[in-house]
Amino acid sequence: MHYHQALAHALRGAGTEVVFGVLGDANLFAMDSFVRETGGRYVSFAHEGGAVLAAGGFTSASAGRLGVATVTHGPALTNCVTALVDAARSRTPLLLLAGDTATGDRDNLQNIDQAAVVSPTGALFERARTAQSVVEDVQRAVRLAWSERRPVVLDVPVELQWQEVDLPSSAFDLRTVTARPLAVPETASLEDALGILASARRPIVLGGRGAADARAELTELAAQLGAPVATTLRGKGLFAGHPVDLGIFGTLSHDLASETIARADVVVAFGAGLNAWTTSKGELVAGKRVVHVDHDPSTLVTGIGATVSLLGDAAMTARALLDGLREAEVEPTSFADATLEAALEERQAALVVTPDSLPTTADGLDVELLWRQIDQALPADRTLVVDDGRFIITAYRELGVAQPAAYVHTCSFASIGLAVATAVGAHAAAPQRPILVVCGDGGFMSAGLTEVSTLVRAGVPALLVVLNDGAYGAEHMQFRARGMDPTISTFDWPDLAPVAEALGARGFTVRTHADLAAALAEVVVDGAVTGPVLLDVKVDPDRVPTPGY
Repeated sequence: MHYHQALAHALRGAGTEVVFGVLGDANLFAMDSFVRETGGRYVSFAHEGGAVLAAGGFTSASAGRLGVATVTHGPALTNCVTALVDAARSRTPLLLLAGDTATGDRDNLQNIDQAAVVSPTGALFERARTAQSVVEDVQRAVRLAWSERRPVVLDVPVELQWQEVDLPSSAFDLRTVTARPLAVPETASLEDALGILASARRPIVLGGRGAADARAELTELAAQLGAPVATTLRGKGLFAGHPVDLGIFGTLSHDLASETIARADVVVAFGAGLNAWTTSKGELVAGKRVVHVDHDPSTLVTGIGATVSLLGDAAMTARALLDGLREAEVEPTSFADATLEAALEERQAALVVTPDSLPTTADGLDVELLWRQIDQALPADRTLVVDDGRFIITAYRELGVAQPAAYVHTCSFASIGLAVATAVGAHAAAPQRPILVVCGDGGFMSAGLTEVSTLVRAGVPALLVVLNDGAYGAEHMQFRARGMDPTISTFDWPDLAPVAEALGARGFTVRTHADLAAALAEVVVDGAVTGPVLLDVKVDPDRVPTPGY
């Protein structure tokens, strides 16, 4: 067989069922073989960066499968830089197959040093060595992506495509170990942690994305400690439905959670990056003893300095701590008592939106209330993708998910415009869930609009909410804060609903809460989104909550 066929079979053998990409002369034959010969699915994108974002969305939402993208060479790869940086910073594994200009074709207009392009992004760069090494090259790239928790670019020179490869069919069975070995921390460190937990009076159990598979163990440990539970942003949904779930721990905490966190004397964190946002630059854990558990040593040496750091698997370490507490006959504290549970229940009940609680005037939209309307209209088991913009604080707080894999993060590089493309990959990984995509008008027009037709072609039942204040909102508020004219931060966009319809989606213009209720009633039927649907939600740029301004 030819190299491009062998590459397709190697991908399939590694478990790849779908590839996101933009075709060019360096990858078209491999993708043709992937579809025709292996039965794989290929999803075409309008922009190369969108394909890489989709691969990252697939990895995030699948909880165990690797997203794969493909592009050709030169400008195709440079178009992927922002997506690669975002994936590298969010520690999202993915594989990008990038064609490369033929080795001797230095005059090719698309020729560029591709290793130099990839290097500053934080992604790893691997070059295909020979046609005959295709299996080893793909296997190495996949293993690197998982072991390093980063994107890997596999660079494939165009001249390899039609070279002959002599490999038996058995060579393409590339199923490989993708996870780090499970481990329990050393005994001395465990004993130090147990000493802290045994003497705690007001403990909190904090779970991050790295503890996504350890809900049972963490909730059992919390019960033994008498501790409320909380999550990082990227651990959102880990404790959904738990009676003493404080929600997000950090700068996104609601008032009751903040008060409870302030009273705590011990925080035991599993799979959580204790960064500036989770700890409010250390303020939220100042004066508290912190036990930090993670399987990745690099996570333990970043962020705040913990009292005790434990290198180990979240579930196994939680179980070891639980066994130690029971053996020592440590009684639960009363921190997560009936009073706290009742207060959390009362707070949740107050957030429920009813027809009578909606404003009846046409005086614009309350942003926090509109998020609650949307949250309650969709089933709890949904995928949530939130773009970057000043609206994210309220969106993060008010929009929930049922498990961490259902929240797909796009803001690790603080770039706007990444959510729509990411949603295509997230849906491919979890097609059983409706998908909610939230972005601002600036992010949507900069990159989201490009891939609306991809949502349509891929059959993604997305509810795409564009919070449209006709401005670059954060910049608008900076001008306002200094008493300056914000005009140059504003835009006179066309109405987005008919634009969406021209691209094959459904579109609705929303100016009031009644408009929103009517649109949601029409497009969310029996818990399913009849989409893709775009809601062009018109809001006043001076009424969008903007922390810090």
